[in-house]
Amino acid sequence: MSDFSVLILDKKPGETSFRSLNEVKRLHRGSKVGHTGTLDKFATGIMVVLTGEATKLNPLFSGMDKKYKATIKLGEQTDTLDPEGEIISSSSLPSASAFKEALSSFTGPIKQRPPEYSAIHIDGKRAYERIRKGEEVVIPERDVTIYSLELLSFTSDEAVIDTHVSKGTYIRSLARDICHSAASCGYLKSLDRYQVGPFTRADITGLDNSLENTHELIKRVCPEELILDPEYKKKAINGFLDKKGIISKSSNNNTYYRIILDDKLFGIALKEDGRYSIIALCNRDNA
Repeated sequence: MSDFSVLILDKKPGETSFRSLNEVKRLHRGSKVGHTGTLDKFATGIMVVLTGEATKLNPLFSGMDKKYKATIKLGEQTDTLDPEGEIISSSSLPSASAFKEALSSFTGPIKQRPPEYSAIHIDGKRAYERIRKGEEVVIPERDVTIYSLELLSFTSDEAVIDTHVSKGTYIRSLARDICHSAASCGYLKSLDRYQVGPFTRADITGLDNSLENTHELIKRVCPEELILDPEYKKKAINGFLDKKGIISKSSNNNTYYRIILDDKLFGIALKEDGRYSIIALCNRDNA
């Protein structure tokens, strides 16, 4: 079992993203474990999980765009914008033409207000915690990008959409706003995140992953590499990457690089202002 691993998991409905990591934490006892993007409790789908030193690679994975399939319940809205909330409003059902027209205005860069029931921090506390205490919460809009938005099916009270979105996009908010634009209301009945960056269910790893397989996954988000001279290994272990120790590199214009030593993944380097620093080692004890 590698203490430096990238896992691709398929979250089940009915469990929080935090709780879905319990088995991974038991298996990797004593190591840090974290995911790179929350899924709501009712939702299913791809979660990228990092263990050990690989948790330091969160910035490399957390910015990836995502693809979802979502079912929207039309004509009713819950306080949480999902099936776990209480119905707070209802309206007439939108026509298929009105819904399709509304969809067309939600592609490209848009302003989006996240749900009040969300994990966003407001003055040091999560928004949902403040709401449950009866506090009034105003979450500012944020810039997100909807790369594609397709209507897969439409019935009198449900619509199924497929969407490709940027980091930070809330599909609950997207469903709410589309329905409002169609002169109706709605909430997410179901949500499946079937792709994160380049990763799909074809990449599911289970609760553990070898260093070799982890390297293959990292290559897909960090294609650039540099070859380290073995004589500079000790300096590298201490986090210092001397340019003199770089035998070759694949590019000069990237931020992250895989460090290769003796044809194996040694760690990950960050390049800033022309200098390299090591942000993660595959095995700090035995590197």
